[in-house]
Amino acid sequence: MPTEDICATEACKHYEDVRRVPWDIKKYYHQRYSLFSRYDDGILMTDTAWYGVTPEPVANKVAQHVAEGAPASKTVLIDCFAGVGGNSIAFARSGRWKRIYAIEKDEDAMLCGKHNARLYGVDRLISWFHGDCFNIIKNELKPLDQHSVVFASPPWGGPGYSTDSIFNLGTMQPYCLDGILDSFRQFTQGIALFLPRTSDLKQLANANHSLEKVKAIHYCMEGASKVC
Repeated sequence: MPTEDICATEACKHYEDVRRVPWDIKKYYHQRYSLFSRYDDGILMTDTAWYGVTPEPVANKVAQHVAEGAPASKTVLIDCFAGVGGNSIAFARSGRWKRIYAIEKDEDAMLCGKHNARLYGVDRLISWFHGDCFNIIKNELKPLDQHSVVFASPPWGGPGYSTDSIFNLGTMQPYCLDGILDSFRQFTQGIALFLPRTSDLKQLANANHSLEKVKAIHYCMEGASKVC
């Protein structure tokens, strides 16, 4: 069921003093304004979210490209691993979608995302669901299948992914590429994935069962790139 109330927990944090920031996320803290330009307004994040949130300029560009690539008949955007709201906020701000459905399994991260969406003034455009995205799509959002595009930035297994020269999408944990696509295809063919910059593009191509080409876009910011 969708959730409505916001009641942040101790895991939802806003760091103002770098001395209080855990050592393993300090480098991300120094990039906080790239992650959320409105960080000083009171952005909340869990400690693990610092590794995975999409930087705001990248999220905005992804939202633009998904909006441009989707057929006009698609009016609903489902963000399947919404985290603390970076991508969901960008999709809502794009003005393209009638509704954003943001799904997050980590309740603390979801509460942060709801709070952050309110800071950006788009909370009324986003409905939040707490739970497993595959079950929620199958059991609660099924009536929206013909109108929906599914966006997913799945967990990559932590920051260690960056040490791989070629990232194996078949062994990605906890969800592998084939498992993700097989589940989403039962709902819609409109799918956009946000994946590590070193992802094996051959695996992406081989996973395409349609006659349409798979489009892979590298998003660069300060010399680093990711793949969508």
